Amino acid sequence: MTNFRGQAVLITGASSGIGEALAREFARQGANLALAARRTDRLERLARELEATGRRAMAVACDVTKDGDLERAAAATRTAFGRIDVVVANAGFGVVGRVEQLTLEDYRRQFETNVFGVLRTVQATLSDVKRAHGRIVIMGSVSGHIATPNSSPYAMSKFAVRALAEALGHELARDGVSVTLISPGFVESEIRRVDNDGALRDAAPDPIPAWLVLSAPTAARHIVHAVGRRRREAVITGHGRVFVFLNRHAPWLTAAIIRAFGVRSRGEPSR
Repeated sequence: MTNFRGQAVLITGASSGIGEALAREFARQGANLALAARRTDRLERLARELEATGRRAMAVACDVTKDGDLERAAAATRTAFGRIDVVVANAGFGVVGRVEQLTLEDYRRQFETNVFGVLRTVQATLSDVKRAHGRIVIMGSVSGHIATPNSSPYAMSKFAVRALAEALGHELARDGVSVTLISPGFVESEIRRVDNDGALRDAAPDPIPAWLVLSAPTAARHIVHAVGRRRREAVITGHGRVFVFLNRHAPWLTAAIIRAFGVRSRGEPSR
């Protein structure tokens, strides 16, 4: 197991789901955490929890869609810990629906968070990570490999960050910086209860059967292991690995399965 003891890790979208679980796992492996998200009340509770285990942690109010927020988050991390070794561009949500039912603004909103938010995160921290010969982690999705009906905004955004991760990996190799793309399948999180405007619908049920959903702590352990090993990509969940493999080697079969069985993305949770 790679030891992150004494390293500073900045995580966006750290207030819930995979981001929150990653904060706990990195702390378990000795890292100090800068927790960035919009919901600072949740971040502060998580920071207190991590500090009780002997780690240093700080909450940073941050909206990845706003210019300047990531620079301020990076500066606060630098001030608190003196360095940034690992950056996890995790913040994101999913816009879903048929193309004819969506507007250009729906697509712009999706890309502002899932693509430009990732790019803002990378650009704000790149000099620090290069100095540390550190690690950049980009949260993709199995949907960045396979697009299903009703998922075009989300899938487009995840295809885009997969391309970003690949290009960055080549660009930064000589600087000793690794770029790891994480492509989760169904993992325990709030994302399936967030509507197309990015608002959480607490009462909405999870449309995915519980037996298909991997727990966030288990996913976090796999992710941190992959980051520690500086892997180029890690597909998280067994079903995710199966579908990515099939789509790479027999895309015609994947298409046939999607069309024959009427596979489609989840619906938007009730507003």
